Amino acid sequence: MKIVNAIAVSFLVAGAMGKKFPNAIYQDPSKSIDARVEDLLGRMTIEEKQWQLMQGNLQNMHLDNYKLNVSTVEPYGAVYAAMLPRGPLAALVNETQEYLMTNTRLGIPTITQSEGIHGYLDENATIFPAPLAMACSFNPDLVEKVGDVVGTEAEAIGVANIFAPVLDLSRELRWGRVEENYGEDPHLTGEMGMAFVKGLQGKPKQGTAKTATHRVAAMVKHFVGFGSPEGGLNTAPVAGGERDMRMLYLPPFKKAIVDGGAMSIMSAYHSYDGTPAAVNKKYMNDVLRDEWNFKGFVESDSGAIDFLCSIHFICDPTIVDPIAAVRSLNSGNDMEMGGSVMHYPTIPDQVKKGNLKKSVVDEAVRRVLRIKFELGLFENPWALTNYNRTIHTPKSVKLARQLDEESIVLLENDGVLPLSKDDSIAVIGPQAAVMQYGDYVYPGAFGRGVTPLAGLQKKVGANKIHYAQGCELWSNDDSGFDEAVAAAKKSKVAVVMVGTWTRDQVELWSGFNATTGEHVDVNDLGLVGAQLKLVKAVQATGVPTVVVYISGKPVAEPWIKDNVNAIVQAFYPGEQGGNALADILYGDVNPSGKLSVSFPTYVGSLPAYYNFPNGGRPVDAGASNPDGTLKFGHQYVLGTPVASWYFGHGLSYTKFEYSNLHIANGSVSDNKVNVQVTVKNTGKRDGKEVVQVYINDSISSVVTPNQALKGFKKISLKAGESKQVTVPILLEDLAIWNEDNKFEVEAGQFIAYVGGGYGESTQHASFWLH
Repeated sequence: MKIVNAIAVSFLVAGAMGKKFPNAIYQDPSKSIDARVEDLLGRMTIEEKQWQLMQGNLQNMHLDNYKLNVSTVEPYGAVYAAMLPRGPLAALVNETQEYLMTNTRLGIPTITQSEGIHGYLDENATIFPAPLAMACSFNPDLVEKVGDVVGTEAEAIGVANIFAPVLDLSRELRWGRVEENYGEDPHLTGEMGMAFVKGLQGKPKQGTAKTATHRVAAMVKHFVGFGSPEGGLNTAPVAGGERDMRMLYLPPFKKAIVDGGAMSIMSAYHSYDGTPAAVNKKYMNDVLRDEWNFKGFVESDSGAIDFLCSIHFICDPTIVDPIAAVRSLNSGNDMEMGGSVMHYPTIPDQVKKGNLKKSVVDEAVRRVLRIKFELGLFENPWALTNYNRTIHTPKSVKLARQLDEESIVLLENDGVLPLSKDDSIAVIGPQAAVMQYGDYVYPGAFGRGVTPLAGLQKKVGANKIHYAQGCELWSNDDSGFDEAVAAAKKSKVAVVMVGTWTRDQVELWSGFNATTGEHVDVNDLGLVGAQLKLVKAVQATGVPTVVVYISGKPVAEPWIKDNVNAIVQAFYPGEQGGNALADILYGDVNPSGKLSVSFPTYVGSLPAYYNFPNGGRPVDAGASNPDGTLKFGHQYVLGTPVASWYFGHGLSYTKFEYSNLHIANGSVSDNKVNVQVTVKNTGKRDGKEVVQVYINDSISSVVTPNQALKGFKKISLKAGESKQVTVPILLEDLAIWNEDNKFEVEAGQFIAYVGGGYGESTQHASFWLH
């Protein structure tokens, strides 16, 4: 089908529909959304309602030539529109919408859905750093711009719903999906998630009704508490109580949904405190709908409804048990995603038998229809004619580079960095000459982008670079060590690039090896294969050694911290990662990234997150020393629970000095606390600093975190420049979940710690709430 002008097509289809029901309110763009929803809902049969609560897949709806196979089309409420070449996909989107709007009884368009956690899932869309890296920028304004690019690129193809952002917390580091999250902290995750949602959803599409609100709907996920599975195993149960849920897991979602306006939500696979997420009516109905007044729809993750029977065993796995559909709908899970055995086709029969109330089905359909009207799909569901002009633009690529630059974290530096462009360097390691994106990228994406080696060669010329791979990521073979050592010996500095790896969306599920990504969980956070031995071999040459971790989660290698000259962390970069890394290593860009997640010293010292409850991290450390002697302690006998680097840590090539901390005369009665501090760049380089405010609730009726991030602001300072910085702290963010199961801001003393990272504050002051 030829892709034609979107607005012209919308008039054509509207006219065709009008002949069926000339006086239908739902077809009248001038009517309110409520009126249109109720008019359409009142015309629907139970079977038509059932289809609105199910997702199809365009991959299963086309012929060999990518033309729509109309024999496979059903009036799905949503269809997965991804993993196909761009041109055929755009055409299929238009063909599918045209077919549904002209060849079904009511002419209801479908919601086209795709992925986009760090770039729209397309063969050549802009690829940004993984969310774990994005959060290291501590720059919500940049993340909002990323969301805007993802929304713009998706809108061009006619995609109306993006499965992003991920708002799980990276508190269990063995879990494979750490890279998909914005880190371990609920406040930072909420701020980043809200920014991404606002950028993604944007303004209404052209040619839609005046009542339309947005062009693309964000689908925040995974609701809720998914990121801390037992043993770090994907889909495993999560242990926790109501206080953890209210204080840790729900706040990022509330920020993105209530403040950010997210239009849809994906429920999760796991169970929390024994209740599977897809049937957790307490959180999907009581909290989401009753407390937060959420009006959009909730969709299960792929196969999650069937998991109720096949994994959680709350229904019969030997049949298509209608209990799965009944319980999910009663609990507020409106739509069933495809990808497995579908249970929602049992809806009509269950309504007929009286096992499922018609009103419950109506409410679920009402939520789906509302989002369709808010997206303007009844007027303009089409791909753009000139979609190629808006995808992977120079402006978007420039943004990707900037975000990479602000996301790279300098962990350690004895002065060897920045490198001199006059010196030759060795570039060594299995991560140097490859792209290492996070998961959820299009097949073949790893074949494009700027590798670290290419970025360094472009920066100083290939003649200044001595490259040796040294070893493979996934092998113990050390036969390449001699070449690596030789490269180091003829260089002034050796840069060794090691880490973890994942795969694209086909390879990840096709048996290829990986150490991070969905369903790829680990029991060790050390380097795999010969990588640590390679670092030791290079360091043994005596040549100053810089280690660059390129990874999807923290790497726990205490020997490296203790023995090399500098360490740089680049959580899976975007397509401009190689250029950004070269900018950082040579000092053309001053590093400003701060860790979004803490680094455990070893896997046995998990959990490593900084905001542990008071009393939760006693320390009486022992050690197994390099000379073979043993020092016995108690926490732990031969180790320490203290992290190698905590959340918020990140060095610069300049120094920042904090002074003159001031908090509203020490007493607060308004709805916020303004924390004011003076920050001075005392070095010789311009730089950016993240001013971080951590709060300790001195005395509370329940156990609270030793410190918790409650505000931050990223600032730019020229060499020698000072600024007074104000960071507002909302009083509601100081509330605890009390013993009466209610939020309460308790009276008493609070201490604000202000500085460049957790445990690195140089200023603190008290304030009191009365």
